[in-house]
Amino acid sequence: MSDFEQKLGVRPIFGGYHSTQGTKNALVNLDNGRYLELLAAGGSNKRIRPRRWMGIDLLTKDQLTRWALKSDRLEKDSRVVKKWRSGMGNVQDGSRNTAQGSLLKWKLAMPLSEPEVEIVPFMVDWSETEAHPTDEMPDMHCELVHLHAAHPDPERCSAILENLGLVFQIEESSEIQLNAVIKCPKGLVTI
Repeated sequence: MSDFEQKLGVRPIFGGYHSTQGTKNALVNLDNGRYLELLAAGGSNKRIRPRRWMGIDLLTKDQLTRWALKSDRLEKDSRVVKKWRSGMGNVQDGSRNTAQGSLLKWKLAMPLSEPEVEIVPFMVDWSETEAHPTDEMPDMHCELVHLHAAHPDPERCSAILENLGLVFQIEESSEIQLNAVIKCPKGLVTI
């Protein structure tokens, strides 16, 4: 959290624990219902063993490893991402208490624990919750300007994204990458 505060000029807000995944998070409000989620192993949860979700046990550096889309057609989107990776997109319910005591509830087309970085997004349906994670967050003067992706097979990635209703340019690269350009108190910052 301190590293991000130094980078962005704003301190992420501790969100809570994902007891079924063995992780904890902190959030940066990116405005318009968007947020950046910092994820870390939830140290005190010894029931969940590696490999935990979202590449957390594969990390070689601080980086974006996943991105998510809000979905109101989760079952359909789940079938699309299963064409990318057959184990991806299993629909599960999730919940956690916020630091303020509210209960967040969601349905999630689950991301996998590997690879380290995944270009194809996972989906979240927030329709059953009383609040969205950004509802209790202050304006942090941050905004997502651009999301950039690179992959060895950009055409295959783009085809999956088109089936999710997205037009998203992916560069060809030997290394799989996700980067975000964020307008923040420190200016334009790429993470």
